[in-house]
Amino acid sequence: MCDTMVRVTSRGVLFAKSSDRDPNEGQGLEWHPRRHHASTDRVRCTWIDIPQALRTWAVLISRPFWGWGAEMGANEHGVVIGNEAVFSTRPVPRVGLTGMDLLRLALERAKTAPEAVDVIRELAARHGQGGGCGHEDRSFRYFSSFLVADPNGAWVLETVGAESATERVSGARSISNLLTIPSLHRLRDPVRTRFAAGEERRAITERFAGAARSARDLTYALREHGTADRVPRYRLHNGAMTAPCMHAGGLVASSQSTASWVAEIGPSGARHFVTGTAAPCTSIFKPVEVDRALALGPFPQDRADGSLFWKHERFHRVAMRDPRVWLPFVERERTLLERSFFESAVAPEEAFTRSEALLDRWLGIQNGFAGDDMRPAWVRRYWETRDRAAGLVPWNQHFLKTSGRP
Repeated sequence: MCDTMVRVTSRGVLFAKSSDRDPNEGQGLEWHPRRHHASTDRVRCTWIDIPQALRTWAVLISRPFWGWGAEMGANEHGVVIGNEAVFSTRPVPRVGLTGMDLLRLALERAKTAPEAVDVIRELAARHGQGGGCGHEDRSFRYFSSFLVADPNGAWVLETVGAESATERVSGARSISNLLTIPSLHRLRDPVRTRFAAGEERRAITERFAGAARSARDLTYALREHGTADRVPRYRLHNGAMTAPCMHAGGLVASSQSTASWVAEIGPSGARHFVTGTAAPCTSIFKPVEVDRALALGPFPQDRADGSLFWKHERFHRVAMRDPRVWLPFVERERTLLERSFFESAVAPEEAFTRSEALLDRWLGIQNGFAGDDMRPAWVRRYWETRDRAAGLVPWNQHFLKTSGRP
């Protein structure tokens, strides 16, 4: 599940998205330069190949490791797009372009948001939308909605099979795994839509988007747990799926925020900030540029390795045992550093280096303190299973159980 939101202002557009997917589904940043292609070239997407465009623009995308497409991204012309699953009563084909494929194709081929909307609609009509979209459950298939923005505005595009609908955004708007445009309401799958808790999340994200004055304001939306004590609340059927900062642990449906992105797009240029890690509540937003690739180490897979994603997971998965202790600690520690990234011209390389140094400090403190696991029993079992699958050492053997606070 996902949340994407925008606020259109007289100075440009504010954009934010968290990608919510399976917890062990590593997601990383990937840069692709502008390229020219031969007229006979084809591009292999996740499940099918299609004719390549004669020219593709430079893009920065955030991509789950197993797919060709992207959950979110931006191109050199200031176009940004977020993609989400929507659940309808129409069957989704077994083979086709995934919503993530369509997102990347639009960024590579369009110079404006309206052009990107047209690219998505044309390619979906020509090649069909479909194919497995889940990691743990590859049979999980869905149609997609998109929030597409450029310096001049933003558009919602929703698709169900051959049908689609668009809406130009005025003010604040969010999409949260819902068919939100009235002409498509009749096609909603009421059961899956309810389990996805999109109505609850959309109420939160549109409220935050409406009040936002900067990209930094939208980081608070992505970190929101929807509770008075600001920690996740788990439900038996869908875990902590009712808030934008999503934490897995449901027995029927479950998703984890695995990457987050905020941006300011205006006539004078675009500024992008990403976590490159899961769980924005325990992550640091860092500046990136579309045309400057960073060496970030190995691209994360579905087992623990030396990537930034999995380094952060070693901290995050222990921190969520007792978020009442760790979340205030993280917030205190990162506030000044993250503020400097948003308010000053800090180079991306320096920002990632300083952020990783702070993460190293957190891991060092955490190695001597884990505390008791305060989550419900079914949530603890859920995460024990994912930790074993990822090849992580069980926390009760790796960390000391001590009293006190970090």
